[in-house]
Order: sequence, then structure tokens, then C-alpha cells
Amino acid sequence: MPVRRAQQISKKWISLAPNRDKIMKLRKVLQILFVIVPLALLMAQTKTASAQNPTPSDDEVNRIAHQLYCPVCENTPLDVCPTEACRQWRDLIRQQLSQGQTEDQIKQYFVQQYGARVLAEPPRSGLNWLVYILPPAVILAGAIFLLRAMQAWTKPAAAGAKTIPLPGENESPSEKPIMDEYIKRLEEELKKRN
Repeated sequence: MPVRRAQQISKKWISLAPNRDKIMKLRKVLQILFVIVPLALLMAQTKTASAQNPTPSDDEVNRIAHQLYCPVCENTPLDVCPTEACRQWRDLIRQQLSQGQTEDQIKQYFVQQYGARVLAEPPRSGLNWLVYILPPAVILAGAIFLLRAMQAWTKPAAAGAKTIPLPGENESPSEKPIMDEYIKRLEEELKKRN
């Protein structure tokens, strides 16, 4: 049976002999298209993928890193901390940016890993509201206190207010001769020294 089949196929080719060259050319064109079209699609896809996720610049990374504090070093922003751990965290920020994550998602990742203490600006919830409300309230109270104190200092004394008496004004008649004698002796001593 295989011999018969081969004979039938060869008879077909012989009958198609005048168009054989055209068929062969068409076959080669199709083979080339089956190789070139998938390659072209693959190249177009890689160019599109690289255009969507460019490598973030240092400025973009530092803009986010400036809003985070180093979990290892106290009170040091992540963008200026020289430790190896901070360099790795900046690389992690760069990687997350290239994956298309937003600034808020990156900050949330660091909060989940290290706690809210890594944020340069604490979240506005719970007791953290005191950080935003308390300083202006204290400054306002201090300004009001200073204003009132300055008004009291510059205010003239009231007519009925007590004044400090000068020496000899409110003395009794029995104390006056003693005071006069004292002043006389003081003046004599001063004259002797000159």
C-alpha cells in the first residue's frame, strides 16, 4: 500500500509540473513568513516591554527615599544614609519603581516591613494627630501669654494703686529725729574722707 500511495503522489506532481515552480516559490515564501513574522512579533514585544518599564533615575529613587528614614540609623533619611543596608533599600525602591509600583505602594511596603517609624511624615491617624495639632496650639498659647504680659508691663499704673513710699515720707514723728541724726553723721564721714 505505501508503494501505491507514493505512485499516486508522484502522478499528482507530474500533473502539476507546469505550476511546480510557482508552488515551490510560494512554499519558500510561506516558510520565510513563518520564521520572520514570529521573530518580528517577538522583537516588537521586547521593545514595548522595555519602553513601558524604563530604569528609574536616581532623582526618582531619592524623591521616595527622602520620605523614608533608615530603619538602622536613627533620624537619618534613606536618601543620604551611607550604610550598605540603605544602599540595598534604595536598590529595592528602584526595582519596585521599574515594576510599576507607585510611591504610596512602596512606602506601604516599608511600613509593613519596618513599622511606621520609617516614615518621615507620620500618618495622620490615631495619636499621630497630636504631632500636627500640638505644636501650633502651644505656639498660639505662648503668643497669647506674651501679648498679655507685654500689655501688663506697658500699662500705666492705675490711680488707686499703691506706690512705694520714699524714705522719710511715712515715718512716725519719733523715727524722724533718729533718721536726721544718721544722715548728719553720714555726711560728716564723707567729708572727712575727701
